[in-house]
Amino acid sequence: MRHWTVIALAALALSACGRQQQQPKFPPPVVGFVTLHEQTVPLAVELPGRTDPFAVSEIRPQVSGIIKQRLFTEGSVVKAGQPLYQIDPAPYRAAYDSAAANLASAKLKAERYAALLKQNAIAPQDNDTAQAAYKQALAATEGAKINLDYTRITAPIGGRIGASSVTPGALVTANQAQALATISTLDPIYVDIDQSSSEVLALKRAVQSGEIEKGAGLTAKVTLTLDDGTPYDRPGKLQFTDVMVNQATSTVQLRALFPNPEGLLLPGLYVRATIVEGIDPHGLLVPQQAIGRDAKGDATALVVDDKNFTRLRKVKTGRAVAGQWQVLDGLRPGDRVVIEGLSKVMPDMPVQPQEMAVPGSKPARQ
Repeated sequence: MRHWTVIALAALALSACGRQQQQPKFPPPVVGFVTLHEQTVPLAVELPGRTDPFAVSEIRPQVSGIIKQRLFTEGSVVKAGQPLYQIDPAPYRAAYDSAAANLASAKLKAERYAALLKQNAIAPQDNDTAQAAYKQALAATEGAKINLDYTRITAPIGGRIGASSVTPGALVTANQAQALATISTLDPIYVDIDQSSSEVLALKRAVQSGEIEKGAGLTAKVTLTLDDGTPYDRPGKLQFTDVMVNQATSTVQLRALFPNPEGLLLPGLYVRATIVEGIDPHGLLVPQQAIGRDAKGDATALVVDDKNFTRLRKVKTGRAVAGQWQVLDGLRPGDRVVIEGLSKVMPDMPVQPQEMAVPGSKPARQ
């Protein structure tokens, strides 16, 4: 009996050892976290836009005639008042000379009749007729001079001029439908930006509720990213926000003004504009890799509690800010949010937390 008892005890001991080997104890997984702190968060939005000339002028003749000369280089920069075309002035100069001669004759007659009237040598009605004829001749001469001046077509604005639609020898007519050329002022240049009406409404509600502070309004700076992804090195200023919603696109148009001394921005260029629309004075930012999605598609985050257990939080996020999400609800200042090792942990698990450094975030207090 004693022999069998020893054997049984040995078997039980071996069995217990086997169970211990089958169920080894592992240390809690290591996770990296960041501690959230309140901070002032500028709320910037990136929106698509198109460049548009500051001013556009289509050049049309104001008198009819034959084009004698084109006085500019196509594609060049012209100044306001610079001659562009010369229409054959001969018929208009002849009309002016004729009107000037009639004016001189009418002036002499009017002066003579005025002197005779003082001497009571003519009837007042004859003097009135002479004075009216003089004024008509004066107006006709001024009109003829204007038409003569119109034969030299000048630039009404400064800017870059496009291709000419006519060549010397072409017949043009006054106020014709086809423009002779088009001048576009490109320095400065407008950028027209479209923002969804829902975003504008959400921003206004947030300002009214006190959640955010309104941005700098019409003095707000705007930056551009060009179509190839490179930044435009000159900031612009927001000029106005349209008061109407485009019914076809449900967007509101914003317009910004940018300096363009090198002429890099051409009309119709696609760009992306970044505008600071407001400031969250009590903002919370969490790295984007910390935010996951549950089965319903709601945003979630894992936080580490004071006992070093992970806890799942449903989170409401706002805008993306420099690689982080603005937190609207679900997290508080001081929360330790897991950003690394998420694949190794689940909610309500013990972990070994290690603080991680995030660019632009404040270090946790020890």
